[in-house]
Formats: sequence, structure tokens, C-alpha cells
Amino acid sequence: MPSVAVLEKKKQMVADLSERIKGSCAGVVVDYKGINVADDTKLRRELREAGVEYTVVKNTILERAAKDAGLEGLDAVLEGTTAIATSADDYVASARILQKYADTHDNFSLKSGYLDGEVISLEKLVALAKLPSREVLLATVCSVFNAPIAAFARAVQAIVDKGGVEACEPAEKAEEAEAEAPAEETAEAPVEESAPAEAPAEEAPAEEAPAEDAPAETEAE
Repeated sequence: MPSVAVLEKKKQMVADLSERIKGSCAGVVVDYKGINVADDTKLRRELREAGVEYTVVKNTILERAAKDAGLEGLDAVLEGTTAIATSADDYVASARILQKYADTHDNFSLKSGYLDGEVISLEKLVALAKLPSREVLLATVCSVFNAPIAAFARAVQAIVDKGGVEACEPAEKAEEAEAEAPAEETAEAPVEESAPAEAPAEEAPAEEAPAEDAPAETEAE
């Protein structure tokens, strides 16, 4: 009979693995039989750099954890040596890296995998492994955006290539000076004198009112 401490430890392992499965978007179960220490270290480093968590696990622990996480369909492959790789936000990385490793190691193979809480067939898992990396997929998606965004991306890349924002400041200032020069010239250019406006026609003088008839001089007496 296992001790109470051992049982509690196993329960905690099941609970931790269950939460890990629930929090992942993709996972791959592999048979790591025959892997040596050097290869295992190299594989773990590559997975870790891709944001993939990889651990060797007992079949009984994984079976219970998968059941607690609502993941059904792994029971048939839980035999022999088993390890699980999970990714929180990358659907492709774990399958791609592990399949690449399996292609060059006879004793290393993929058993099964899942996406968004659903177990997928081995055929679909292999097909998933052939997809490009997340960076390439994102670049492909971004390529459908409009031209202004593409121009912005090129500008950002140019800044990176030149060594950062500070390295680009002189060039930016020169461009700004060139852009301002034509504006200044335009401002200093003399304004063409427009033809003088025609003087308004002189209004005809108003006719003087006829003088009142002077009273006739009285004849001298």
C-alpha cells in the first residue's frame, strides 16, 4: 500500500497536469524510448525556446489528468514510455519539433495529440507537423493587409536594421529638412502683382436742380 504522502503527491501531479492540459491549445504525446541524455537535452532546449512545456509522465497519471481535463481518446496510446508536450498559444510548434526529431530517431515516435481539448488522429497530427512555424504563419496572414500597414512594417524593419531609433534620427532629420525646403521657397517667392482693378466708372454728376426763377425786377417808377 502506498503511503498517504505518496498518494497526495500523485493527486497533486494529476491536478497540475490536468490544469496544464486545460490551459493549452495543443499537445503531443510521444514515445521517447531509446533517447539518450544528449539528445534529450537538445530536444528539451528546442521545445523550451519555442514556448513548449515537455515532461516525461507515467501513463496512469496522464490518463487521470486527461480525464479530469475532459480530454477523451488517449487511453489507447498510454503504454510504454510516455512524454507529453503542451503549448499554451502555439498550435504547431510541439508537433513540428517532435515530428522532426522522430524523423531522425528510430526509437522516438508520436503517439497522439490534441487541439483545443479534442484528440486528433495520428494522420492529422503528422499533417499539423508539416505546417510552417508560427512566425511564418503570422507573416502570411499579415501579407493580406493593406499597403499602408506593409509600409509601416518596412519602416520598422529599417529602423531595426540600422541599429535602432537613434541611428535613424540623422536620416529622418535630413528628410524633414528636404521636405521643408520647397515649402520655404514657396513662401519666399514674390507674389505676382495682379493687374490693377479698373477704377469704377465715375458717376455722372447729378443734374443740378434748376435754380428758382429770380423775381422779375420791378420797373423803375
